[in-house]
Formats: sequence, C-alpha cells, structure tokens
Amino acid sequence: MSTLNPYLSFKDNAREAMEFYQGVFGGELNVSTFGEYGGSDDPGAPPDDGVMHAQLVTPSGFTLMGADTPPGMEFIPGTNIAISLSGGPDEADELRGYWEQLSADGTVGVALEKQMWGDEFGMVVDKFGIGWMVNVGGAGQE
Repeated sequence: MSTLNPYLSFKDNAREAMEFYQGVFGGELNVSTFGEYGGSDDPGAPPDDGVMHAQLVTPSGFTLMGADTPPGMEFIPGTNIAISLSGGPDEADELRGYWEQLSADGTVGVALEKQMWGDEFGMVVDKFGIGWMVNVGGAGQE
C-alpha cells in the first residue's frame, strides 16, 4: 500500500524538531544523516551530522517526516512543507503514475530516478505550487 505523509523542512535543526515531535506524539524516531551516505569535503555540501531524512511513527499511526534543507536549496519559513508519496516495488507503477500526473505542467526539482540510498526518488512542485516527493522503495534492486 502506498502512503501519503507530510514532510517538513528545517534549517539546521531537524533533529531537535523531530525529537520535540517525538516528545509530543511518542513513537519511534529514525534519523539518517548526510554523513551516513558519504558526506563531502566540498564547502557547499551539507554537514555530515545534518539530517538527510527523519521519520517518526507514532503509536496512533501518524507518520511525520523531515530533514535539514541542504545548502543551495531555498528555505522559506512558512512554506517548508511538502507531501511525501512512498511505497515499495509492488506500488512502483502506481507511484510512477502519480509522478507523471503531478509533474505535468509542474516544475521538477529532482528527476524521478535511482538515488544514492538505492530507491527511486523525485521532487516536483505541481502546477498549483504544492511540493511533492515520490519515493519508490526497492525499485530495480536485486
């Protein structure tokens, strides 16, 4: 089954914010850093301890995701939310169909293609100005 979740963007305080939400809602928080996926010495690269992805799954069934905004990407408080669509290989066709429709007349920020963590992932702002992130987990993995 595909899932649809809010995805929050932060400016260098994603870990603090997600830990706060864990305190509010309870549940299990998983955090991945940029350093875990190779990091970089490039001065424009995100810091190794920056949050690349965090996911809080609560006892009530809520899932809240978030990350630090990498250098070079715009961060505007008040507009720092996107909607995340995700699923596994069984939902790949469904998710790619959503991508095709959402990206029609939209602005693609990251093409839907295999990423360093192994999943297909893309980011688009649809024709109405809503940000979407599509992740096809395990797609094409052997």
